[in-house]
Amino acid sequence: MGERISIKTPDGEFSAYVARPKADKAPAVVVIQEIFGVNQVMRDITDGLAAQGYLAICPDLFWRIEPGIDITDKSEAEWKRAFELFNAFDVDAGVKDIQATIKAVRTDAGCNGKVGAVGFCLGGQLAFLTATRTDVDAAVSYYGVGLENRVAEAEKLTRPLMLHIAEEDQFVPKEAQAVIVAALKDHPQIEIHTYPGRDHAFAREGGEHYHDGDAKLAGGRTLQFFQRTIG
Repeated sequence: MGERISIKTPDGEFSAYVARPKADKAPAVVVIQEIFGVNQVMRDITDGLAAQGYLAICPDLFWRIEPGIDITDKSEAEWKRAFELFNAFDVDAGVKDIQATIKAVRTDAGCNGKVGAVGFCLGGQLAFLTATRTDVDAAVSYYGVGLENRVAEAEKLTRPLMLHIAEEDQFVPKEAQAVIVAALKDHPQIEIHTYPGRDHAFAREGGEHYHDGDAKLAGGRTLQFFQRTIG
């Protein structure tokens, strides 16, 4: 279903996986990767959004470290590599690459000009920063890591943002969740959903902590949010 395109930046070029809907013109959604690169899980999410009528694009944000990372969560060696990539990743450069992706997809012949973003794990943090630092029209963050250190940026937020928080997230402890919720719950642009009993990556199909019911619940909320904000 998908194709690869190349996005140019002042620092170089990187690839992105694109899935197109049936409509000639549609809103776009940038899919922001986990720590495993643009892997099958991310491509499936991108394809799924296209099936829902969106022009979906998943940029290779690890290109500055190593282009074309495509690993899974199934082996110890892959987890080790994923955390190495996470630790080497430059978040600020990543947000700039997301802005370049937004700009590229917005000028695509198949885009109607509206662009949303959805990110998972590391991508959840990046989705939050995409909402505060770029001209995206709306963003959704799934179990974003490190958000407790970013909440002050919400002062800059002028567009809608949805947060999905797993209450038993091993990478976002209860104290961090309390900071995030307390700082953001009254923000007029932010909608927060928490999921009792769920661990990190509860929406990653095939993952250890996948929960079908809550993955579908979060997915439905995300689609309704995009329908409301970008069409």
